[in-house]
This record gives sequence, C-alpha cells and structure tokens, in this order.
Amino acid sequence: MNGDPGLTARRQGMLMALASAGAYGTNIVSAQIAGQAGLNGPLLVFYRVFIMLALVAAAVAIWRASIAVPRGERPALLLFGITSALVGSAYLSSVAFLPVTVAAVVFFTYPVLIVLAEPFVTAAPFRPARLVAACAAFIGVAMVVGPDLHGLDPRGLVLAMGASIGAAAQFFAASALSQTPLAARLLWSHLLILPVTAVILAITGGFLPPAAFALAPIAAAVTIGGYLVGFLLQVIALNRISPGAAGLAYCAEPVCAVLIAAVVLGERLGPLQYAGCALVVAVLVINVTLEHKGRAPSPA
Repeated sequence: MNGDPGLTARRQGMLMALASAGAYGTNIVSAQIAGQAGLNGPLLVFYRVFIMLALVAAAVAIWRASIAVPRGERPALLLFGITSALVGSAYLSSVAFLPVTVAAVVFFTYPVLIVLAEPFVTAAPFRPARLVAACAAFIGVAMVVGPDLHGLDPRGLVLAMGASIGAAAQFFAASALSQTPLAARLLWSHLLILPVTAVILAITGGFLPPAAFALAPIAAAVTIGGYLVGFLLQVIALNRISPGAAGLAYCAEPVCAVLIAAVVLGERLGPLQYAGCALVVAVLVINVTLEHKGRAPSPA
C-alpha cells in the first residue's frame, strides 16, 4: 500500500492542507496584533497579494516556468481567481457589521457546503459519514469561537455567508486545475485578486507606504508569510485530495488561531472552548486516518 502513488499523494495533500490551515490560523493572530499597531486589514491584504504576485513573477522569470493554462481549465482558473478575491473581501467586510466571532462561525459553514455539493460538482458519491463529520467539526468550531449573538446585522450575515459560499466554490475550482502548472495557478489567480484588493483599499482609504510596516514589523511579516505559505500549500493540496477532505482539514484554522492567541496574547480559554478544540481535533484525526487508509468514510 505504501507504494501506491495515489495514496501517497493523498497523504501529502492532507498534511499540506493541515499545514496550510495552521499557517492561516497564525495569520489571524498576527493580523490582530498588526491591526492594534495601526496596520489595517485591507492594507495587509493588499500587500500580501502584491508580494505573492511579485515572488511568483520572479520565480517564473528565473526558472522559466510555464504559465500556460489548458483551454479546458481556463474557466476553472477564472472562477478560482474571482472566488479567492471575493472570499477575503466579503469575510473582511462582514466584520464591519458583525462581531468577529459570529462572522467566523457563519464563514466556517463552508466545509458542510462542500460535502453537500461534492456529489453534484464532482464524480464523488455522497458520503453520509463525511457530512456527519463536517457538522461535528462545525459545532466544534462554534464552541471554540464562542459567537456573540448580540447586534446581528443582516448585511454582515449576507457577507459572511457569501464568503462561505465563495470558499466552497474556490475549493472546487482549485481541485479542477489538475493540468494547470502551479506557477500558472498562482500567477493568474493573483493577477485577478490584486485589482479587487486595490479597490477595497482605495474605498477604505487606508493606504500606507511599505515603511508603515515598521509599526509592527514582526506581526506584519508573520501575517504576510502566513498567507504566502498557507495559500501555496492550499493550492497544492487541492490537487491531491478531494474538496470534501480538504474542507474538513481547514476546520483546524480557527482552533490554531485560538490556541496561538492563548499562548501569544494570553487570552484565556473556557471549558467550552477546550471541548470544542477536542471535538475538532477528533474529527481531524478521523479524517486524516481515513485519507491515509486510502478510502472514504463508509456510510453511517
């Protein structure tokens, strides 16, 4: 079984997805620290996308990597770029109308949406056990984040739900780019993302020159680095594992963020949050184990 290339690729993909979720989780905490120093969210989003695009363009020039996209995968790449831009934009905008905890819980409905949509979008059969796992992970995330249900604004709920739907579409689009080179996926998607982030930054009026990163150099570096690593690993992982398996893996993101915040920022966790962490970790262990065995969850 160890010699099965498909199984090896799934194992690698699952580990990459978990590492990506961890990088994104770190990114959340460092962005909060940077924000407290005066570096707003749209500014960080713009610069991290700009830096990713510059690095990919340099790599393409140095190694002469192919950026050709097969004709049949161009619609999927266009969808991937658009949804990648809209996910961050909608999620970021939702917190202007909702508590961050509520926005996070609404956003993390996307693993459930992926599992429900997978049989219709891909050739994968419906897996009841995976749906149960996704619902359990969502409950765990809600327990970890501990949403504040006061002051709900319909505009924020619509934006957060839109980000969730966009994330589900992003996962399916990325998984459909099996023949597109990695450099092409990164380059063209960020060429689509950058204008959107620039427009948002212009609307918010929060543009600052790169010298502003001196306000919180470590936090800014971790925020940008977390995105670079997280996005790169996400793109690679989604070519190796199914959207459903990947969606469950990304439930680790808020757990990592909360635990890192507890260590770095000294935030205290309650019993309910620890129980939520344990529930999400249990689902992740089951998910990873099933992927390593090279089979999908059997129907419950």
